[in-house]
Amino acid sequence: MDKPVCLIDTASDGKLCVQRSALQVLEQIQQPVVVVAVVGLYRTGKSYLMNRLAGKQTGFALGSTIESKTKGIWMWCVPHPTKPGTTLVLLDTEGLGDVDKGDSKHDTNIFCLAVLLSSTLVYNSRGTIDNRAVEELQYVTELTECIKVKSPDEDVDDSNEFVKFFPSFIWAVRDFTLERKIDGKDATENDYLEFALKLKHGTSKKVMEYNLPRECIQKFFPSRTCFTFPFPTAPENVSRLERLDPADLSTEFLEVTGRFCKFVFDKSEVKKLKDGYTVTGRVLGHLTNTYVETIASGAVPCLENAVIAMALIENQAAVKEGLEVYQSGMEKLKKSFPLELKEVSSEHQRLSAMATQTFMTRSFRDTDGKHLKSLEEKVNQLFDGYLCQNEQASKKRCEDLLSFLSTTMNENLKQGIYAKSGGYDLFCKDLEDIVKKYNIQTNKEVKAEAVLKVFLKQKSVDSKAILQADKKLTEKEKKIKEETEKAILLEQEIKAKEEQQRQLLEKIEAERQSNEERMRQMKEKMDEEMRFQREEAERAMDSKLREQAALMEKGFKEKADRMSQEMEEFKRQSAEAESNRAREFAELLENANKRHEESMAMMMKQHSEQMRALQQQKSARPQGGCCIL
Repeated sequence: MDKPVCLIDTASDGKLCVQRSALQVLEQIQQPVVVVAVVGLYRTGKSYLMNRLAGKQTGFALGSTIESKTKGIWMWCVPHPTKPGTTLVLLDTEGLGDVDKGDSKHDTNIFCLAVLLSSTLVYNSRGTIDNRAVEELQYVTELTECIKVKSPDEDVDDSNEFVKFFPSFIWAVRDFTLERKIDGKDATENDYLEFALKLKHGTSKKVMEYNLPRECIQKFFPSRTCFTFPFPTAPENVSRLERLDPADLSTEFLEVTGRFCKFVFDKSEVKKLKDGYTVTGRVLGHLTNTYVETIASGAVPCLENAVIAMALIENQAAVKEGLEVYQSGMEKLKKSFPLELKEVSSEHQRLSAMATQTFMTRSFRDTDGKHLKSLEEKVNQLFDGYLCQNEQASKKRCEDLLSFLSTTMNENLKQGIYAKSGGYDLFCKDLEDIVKKYNIQTNKEVKAEAVLKVFLKQKSVDSKAILQADKKLTEKEKKIKEETEKAILLEQEIKAKEEQQRQLLEKIEAERQSNEERMRQMKEKMDEEMRFQREEAERAMDSKLREQAALMEKGFKEKADRMSQEMEEFKRQSAEAESNRAREFAELLENANKRHEESMAMMMKQHSEQMRALQQQKSARPQGGCCIL
């Protein structure tokens, strides 16, 4: 994108809405995305920071009046400067606290969307991080009511799980003029932030109001950083920041801006959903639409519901993508038809594995295996179709070859060459030559035996007429010749059925190997998801332990004890979730194996029945060989 576009706007009825043109941009981005959103009071210079992250001097609108310039949420997608194969999505949000809006809920919704969509949230303010600045970040105290993890039920408080899914937090303090000292000692920017978020002791209403936003920031954003920006230039020129030449900006300001950008580029993670699913531009678009529609309806955005809705969309698309991979590969192979069954089966196995891998890469939360089963069934249907097309191509080639090889015989039939005394033996010799040449040229054709069976049956009509008209042969000899012909036809029918059984066994073996590969890929995917779930829980537990240690260190024993109870409950819930997921995976593998066994049982039953019929035919055939075959 050469410039930003509006992602979320306000409709004429006052409700938030998503711009379709922006969704179309996101739909084209198949790469993982790092999403950086900036929020803060209006007229604090948020857009300037976003432009710098985009590597541009201008782009996002910068205003120089008391009116908020950015409306809604604007988006700029650029290649990530330090993470190849990744897109950096920058979200510049409407300034909070604009009195002209009239709807206080609007600001809360903008803030919530920034939290939900980003992997790094930048809060931009001016001056210092004093009590007023913290109170202006009141929106964090409303997150428990505005965002739910598992249930949209307003009475359920599942905010303890926010830490699993919330973005990292950067507080950017603009026009900072104080010395960074705590108790007379030099302090880092992060020390300054933690000092500003320090809780007060006491239980009075005033103390509780003071502590609440600080507790929320500490609880919801354990990964937090601070950058203090000095005045970029003379104070009277700050309002003209976008029009100033970079050479006019102070060295110190440019140094902090450079550190800020480098930190964002190096430390901001790829956006992930629950269980570690990587968000692409396409998925981010779906998420945006889901959250905005939920908010516009008056409901509370629920992370779990959004993930379920996303899983349905992505899993259906994953099935489609997997099928396209399989079908495009088989269409290329089809140009070489007819081929040996072994070649077709081998390519089927390779492409089937690729289709499953493509599905696994995009799919998530296919807990009942419904979509994988759908892919498996559709691939098998396509495979049967391609086998049929290969057989038709083989049948045509064999028929064309027999037509060519029997050209002389057909001419002889028309001219009555075989209608003379001794014509039957001549006909049999010519037929034997045709069959020999045919067998040499079609020894690898899948329909060679079946086509030859039909051909010999057709020629038996001519053979009978020639035999009866041959005056050289006695009646007894004619009878023997007739029996020989019957034996020839029966022998060819048996050979055709034997070839059919050999091909069925090849198909069964191909399906067995495909299933083994599918099971391996499923197990790999499940292990990965379990690992992500475990790491997610461990990260959340680590942040809670750090928070508890900080409370103990600062003398908040009662709060630390309450956290111990929370952590025990969190451990129990995490263990239960892991156990449930393991059970779901075990059932998924069991069901997949059961489907495979049922399919194998049906094919083996078909094979056994056909083999019994074949054995009966073999036992009924006369002894002795046939000259033609």
